[in-house]
Amino acid sequence: MFVIKKNISLKPNNTFGIDVSTRYFARANTVEKIIYSINFASYNRLPIYVLGGGSNVLLTSDIEGVVVNSAINGIAMIEESGSDVTLSVGAGVVWDDFVAFAVQKGWGGVENLSYIPGCVGAAPIQNIGAYGVEAEKSIIKVEYIDIAKRKLEEINHSECRFGYRDSIFKQELKGKVIITNVWFRLSKKLEFRVDYGSLQTEVAKLGEVTLSNIRNAVIDVRKRKLPDPKEVGNAGSFFKNPIVEVEVYRDLKVKFPEMPFYQLSDSLVKIPAGWLIEQAGWKGKRVGNCGVHQKQALVIVNYGGATGKEILAFAKSIQESVASTFGLELEMEVNIL
Repeated sequence: MFVIKKNISLKPNNTFGIDVSTRYFARANTVEKIIYSINFASYNRLPIYVLGGGSNVLLTSDIEGVVVNSAINGIAMIEESGSDVTLSVGAGVVWDDFVAFAVQKGWGGVENLSYIPGCVGAAPIQNIGAYGVEAEKSIIKVEYIDIAKRKLEEINHSECRFGYRDSIFKQELKGKVIITNVWFRLSKKLEFRVDYGSLQTEVAKLGEVTLSNIRNAVIDVRKRKLPDPKEVGNAGSFFKNPIVEVEVYRDLKVKFPEMPFYQLSDSLVKIPAGWLIEQAGWKGKRVGNCGVHQKQALVIVNYGGATGKEILAFAKSIQESVASTFGLELEMEVNIL
């Protein structure tokens, strides 16, 4: 029998380790259970919230509503050809387990996204990315439940309106749907992407360029640079890298000659937010129970006992400092709930 639990702590369900509770919690591993949870919330006139692995969220207060954990599992082969495979992956599948599965099978497309925490259901919402690759390159369709209609629907790649750490799920459909499955097309004809950052050098240390060596190199780098949420609370990169017009970057380059950049197009440049934060004096800085990680300035950490509101105030201080120093606005990548 499916049971919706009452007065549940969400500390185990968010990688920041924020100790807040929800009035009701539903871990739903089927479409039917998700719809039941929606009906329960509607009957009790309570708001509904969706929480997956909690790896990209900052909880700032107790939740007076129903938190639904979309825990649908399974990886199903939909179609296979000589050049690629199409898979349907449950929203509750651990993202890195899916990547490991794909690499073990010899299917390319997501190996650069190894060791990113969270579940598959969050991948299209955030359009997660790393080392020059974004999830949207492999996503062909997303299945979800429309909360208002209590109905299973789907949306294709073009309709997802993917952008840099963005999608329709963070815009028009925010709070209106619960993702159930994501369809991926992975390639049998491998085209490796190792030209981003130091990845090529890291892969070379392991030998030839292969799916497994790319995956292992990415894992090695992430383990060295990023804190383990099991040891110190964090949600990975807290801020997005600002994207600016080339003219804006050129003006900044005059004032800050050492400013790094990534050319996105003839007119757009991406500036590393971590560099901006470090230059503004925040790398390794601690205020109360939270601070900026000593090795990676993009990561805000909970040293223990920090509240969501405390971390949010700390993040806003960083934003104000970077804006004052560089005239650039840092946008939060982490979702505030």
